[in-house]
Amino acid sequence: MKQVVQNYKSGELAVLDVPVPGCKPGGVLVRTAYSLISTGTELMKVSEAGMSMLGKARSRPDQVAKVMQSVAANGVPATYRKVMGKLDSYTPLGYSLCGVVEQVGAGIDDVKAGDLVACAGNEHALHAELNWVPKNLYTPVPDGLAPRHAAFGTVGSIAMQGVRQGEPQLGEVALVIGLGLIGQLVVQLLAASGVRVVGVDPDPVRCELAERLGAAACGDPSSAGVEAAVAELTGGHGVDQVYLAAGGGSNQPVELAARLCRDRGRVVDIGKCRLDLPWNAYYEKELDVRFSRSYGPGRYDPEYELEGRDYPIGYVRWTERRNLACFLDLLARGSVDVEPLVSHVADFDDAVETYQSLKDGELKAVAVLFRYPEQKEEAAEAPAVTVPAVRRSDKVSAPARTAKTPVRLAFVGAGNYATSMLLPHLARRDGVELSTVVTTTALSAANAQRKFGFAEATTDLDAVLGDKSIDAVFVVTRHSSHAELTRRALLAGKAVFVEKPLALTEDELTGVLAAVEESGNDRLQVGFNRRFAPLLQEARKRFGARTGPASLRYLVNAGRLQHGSWYLRQSTEGSRFAGEGGHFIDTASWLLAADPVSVYAVATSGNEDLQVVLRYPDGSTATISYVTTGAACFPKETLDLIADGKVLRLDDFVRASVYSDGAAGRKQWVSSRLPKARDKGQNAELAAFIKAVRTGGPMPVPLESLVATTSATLAVQAGLAGGAPVTLARAR
Repeated sequence: MKQVVQNYKSGELAVLDVPVPGCKPGGVLVRTAYSLISTGTELMKVSEAGMSMLGKARSRPDQVAKVMQSVAANGVPATYRKVMGKLDSYTPLGYSLCGVVEQVGAGIDDVKAGDLVACAGNEHALHAELNWVPKNLYTPVPDGLAPRHAAFGTVGSIAMQGVRQGEPQLGEVALVIGLGLIGQLVVQLLAASGVRVVGVDPDPVRCELAERLGAAACGDPSSAGVEAAVAELTGGHGVDQVYLAAGGGSNQPVELAARLCRDRGRVVDIGKCRLDLPWNAYYEKELDVRFSRSYGPGRYDPEYELEGRDYPIGYVRWTERRNLACFLDLLARGSVDVEPLVSHVADFDDAVETYQSLKDGELKAVAVLFRYPEQKEEAAEAPAVTVPAVRRSDKVSAPARTAKTPVRLAFVGAGNYATSMLLPHLARRDGVELSTVVTTTALSAANAQRKFGFAEATTDLDAVLGDKSIDAVFVVTRHSSHAELTRRALLAGKAVFVEKPLALTEDELTGVLAAVEESGNDRLQVGFNRRFAPLLQEARKRFGARTGPASLRYLVNAGRLQHGSWYLRQSTEGSRFAGEGGHFIDTASWLLAADPVSVYAVATSGNEDLQVVLRYPDGSTATISYVTTGAACFPKETLDLIADGKVLRLDDFVRASVYSDGAAGRKQWVSSRLPKARDKGQNAELAAFIKAVRTGGPMPVPLESLVATTSATLAVQAGLAGGAPVTLARAR
């Protein structure tokens, strides 16, 4: 088998062929699927190995002390031979992985061959194809948790043990100094515990990432913004806890901790930074300084780690193994999200080059994963997302109504999009009656009623769904509620207009279609408005029919979200692309007159900028670049469609052009004038929906197309997790 090793004397890194470890009693043999590089601990070790002998001595004074003791006991020649022999040997790297149990040793009855487990330990969870792992250093992976996420188990346990040492309480405020891998996890764990967090790091990218993952505010340690945020959140008293997750030789972290901590606060050292405690500052506040020892109780105890002797839960609640299992459970339930931390996934065979890129600074990363050969082969088979079939019963799908009567509408939700982009068009439309607005808070319903003339305002959704006089329901709430509200409205026999997304999971989408089949009501429209934009409609008409495959490029300069936006709550509201990516997939599919058959997605560090490639049945492709790091002054949406010697160009719904080369020469069409405002099709989309409800005619977009677009949007997240193209398999 292959294993990553390092020679501490020369600094050489290599992937060596070594014997397969035996499966001893009291443990399991695990074939690695993913292992995680600790960009802090491991890179420190790699950097030390590249130092001169004097540099090594300066970086490890603890080891120098041991050498001097050996000299005193055994003499210089014997000590020299011993030290040189140890330095000039290969040592392993790695301590956090996920893999499949290949063989079970005697005395093990909690897992079996084929089970997925997360493993810990710098002697047992190595960057190697196979590892023998003792019982207390592995734990089964919960169903549904991706192996690449479970590989974070050990570093998650380190962060968790640090948080436990701080003893956080609901409503407290904490300061996390250092927003590397451990610091980012500490931020999420504290936020999940009901603690408000301020983060400190000189890297603005890491600060932005921590804010997206739950921090209230982040900034450079030298900026006044950090102190201002602490003062605002604590009423000037200072934070309750400080977590030192930084490294390096600066004493700034411990000094900052003393300055921003409250009287008798707690300071927890998780990383490896300089700890010259300023005596007066720590004494005057009587600060409680604590150390967090790695993964938790059991660490460095050979009877626990090697012999499998557990500590009674009544005396030691959270051991190494229990911390590991707890962190995996938080991952599986969505309380912690590690996907935004994955900066790079490298093939195991490229381990040496990956370490070198990290060491040289060419690869800027929070977390890097190694993907092992069998995992790579499985990914190449292209995982599939099932596009559920649309099944309709024999029931009448469009209820009979008198065409002359106004179409009566109810709105569930009256947030910014509803009140700025939908209701202004409907409030002045003939043949439409705004019947009822439903919100969770009474005041927002009253405001919408006053502004747009709803007949009634309420917080009672059941009353609206039971009102037979209401023809259609608009679902314009937060993303996490769309599928359930749509399902209930369909079962109540209403036509439904739901803003994107229709669903955040495959199960939610299946639930909506089950309601269609049960009720016979397929009167559904999703707010994919761009296909209705007049400028794009005209450009498509000018472009004409295609005879060959097309290439489509769609650049979405989405920009940054404001701090505190609910769009950032990925654990409940889905990713940002899951929320609005359907817009762009639907537009591409409409222009190409087909539904995609596969999706491939890649992302930059933290999944901020996505590249999504869609493949269509006739060989056409659409590439959607969804970026958040661009300049705000650049247009938000630009699109190019190229086929058959023709090019369609759309510039941010302000200008459109079509170019063509034909037998009669070159032709060019450019929109004759700039529209007064960007018309992205909302008004035309609403008109088409109201007409369908009034006449009982077909919905503006076939349900099959809405389902295909939603499935393709969901496949983007699956593609990011698996690192391979995702096939969109049609259910039968």
